[in-house]
Amino acid sequence: MKVTNVKSSDNWQEVKNSCMTTINKTMGKYPDSKWKKNILLCEHSPIRRLRISWKWVDLPYWISVHMVRHHIGISHFVGTQRTDDNKRENAPQSAPVIHSCEANAQALINISRKRLCNKAAAETRQAWQAVKDGIVKIEPELASCMVRECVYRGFCPELHSCEFCETELFQDERERYIEV
Repeated sequence: MKVTNVKSSDNWQEVKNSCMTTINKTMGKYPDSKWKKNILLCEHSPIRRLRISWKWVDLPYWISVHMVRHHIGISHFVGTQRTDDNKRENAPQSAPVIHSCEANAQALINISRKRLCNKAAAETRQAWQAVKDGIVKIEPELASCMVRECVYRGFCPELHSCEFCETELFQDERERYIEV
């Protein structure tokens, strides 16, 4: 499995303008990195204007099924398992598919909370981490807000914790997450 074609809408000016509208002000200057991180941490509605697209190639079908469960703020386009004669094969759950997506910043933050959690399947975490790794190259402030649930909340809400939140690594991740 690999991630390709990670692209940003790069419309931070529209995000900023939408924020200015909500406080009855006119267009602001292009936002700096600190402003971007702050608005992403606040999760105000204008962040939904920032959109990212990507494609997984050779993603196991069962991982694709995990991803399509996320439907708010994200569109999925998954390759068919039908053959040329329009009949479905008896493909195994591990059969590779092409799965491309477009998602807004809020959806990426929300999905990360579940798919980076240690309770998620390791292969699913790996697939989502690959998306995050692509995003860090083009939208580092957004990637820094794409964290697992315990880092996001400051504690583990799971019924049976993996106890990651008891580690020094958790503390380090939490400090980097809230740092502006």
